[in-house]
Amino acid sequence: MNKKILFLTGTRADFGKLHPLMDIVESSSNFECYIFVTGMHTLKRYGSTYHEITKSHYENIQIFKNQNYNTSSEKILSNTINGLKKYVQKIKPDMIVVHGDRIETLAGAIVGSFNNILVCHIEGGELSGTVDELIRHAVTKLSHIHFVANIEAKNRLIQLGEIKKSIHIIGSPDIDVMRRETLPTLEHVKSYYGIEFSEYAILIFHPVVTELSSISTQINTILSCLRKEKINFIVILPNNDPGSEKIFAAYNSLDSEKFLIFPSIRFQYFLTLLKNANYIIGNSSAGIREAEVYGTPTINIGSRQFNRSSNKNIINISSKKNDIKNAINSITGKRFLPRNNFGNIKNSDKKFIEKLNNKKTWNISIQKQFIDFR
Repeated sequence: MNKKILFLTGTRADFGKLHPLMDIVESSSNFECYIFVTGMHTLKRYGSTYHEITKSHYENIQIFKNQNYNTSSEKILSNTINGLKKYVQKIKPDMIVVHGDRIETLAGAIVGSFNNILVCHIEGGELSGTVDELIRHAVTKLSHIHFVANIEAKNRLIQLGEIKKSIHIIGSPDIDVMRRETLPTLEHVKSYYGIEFSEYAILIFHPVVTELSSISTQINTILSCLRKEKINFIVILPNNDPGSEKIFAAYNSLDSEKFLIFPSIRFQYFLTLLKNANYIIGNSSAGIREAEVYGTPTINIGSRQFNRSSNKNIINISSKKNDIKNAINSITGKRFLPRNNFGNIKNSDKKFIEKLNNKKTWNISIQKQFIDFR
């Protein structure tokens, strides 16, 4: 009997990273692919992106709405646990695959570990400057198998007491997608989204939950600087963390001719826009991980991505007006050489399925033991 692999996706970002792995599992004759779709995917404000998943070729998809617009993080966690638990009881998966550091990720790891189901964590061992890092490391301790992007991440998991044989370096699935020659053309993307201007930068700014009192000041200072720039901006809405309403409120005052606001952009379409942007500004991981692969300059603002990259082409600044102005002036007209310090191993999807096809992978004990760091 084929083993059942259940993927959990809660955001546009993690689906972009997981779908190459979903694809190869879906096409395998040894496994059955199941997808539990929840989180931001189910919210109209963010483009109801679950529609894109249901229109794909996947056979087994479960949609579960775990929140409304003002649902607290704790309630989202409990809702997801309850909903996923019922689905797990129904399909009885052999493995639950989660990605990264979101609330839904934590819920998936909890359900798996509490029900004696192998939990597979994608891209553990990363660093961040917010509560996301706490979630990511908590998921690591609840997971049995780890697929990481690089040796640095592997070493951090070993430092966290994980057994070496449970950690597999496969690179980054989304960087594999970035390297493909099948990305849509810029002309097609602009036509699809109604983007008429020639030059543009991308703004993505997420709330930092430990800085709720200053979020309004931060985003309004950023927008004040950008309004004075000659180029136009593609603005992508923030995630649904506490504080996002303050960013939404600030965006309501933007000039629609200079700032085009999108709730969400298809992953491959976003990559094309990122590749051709003058720069990306804000605090998105896209500026830390994906931008460098294309040589797109990044202005990283604030603490959200603190200590996550040593790339000298990323300008790390505060949200003060003079810092923002100076950063924009310093990168105007510049382009950097493409580089990749994150997941520099190709064909992560093939490496993933090779490990799933290896019996040793499934021999990992459900009962975890802490391995002392020596």
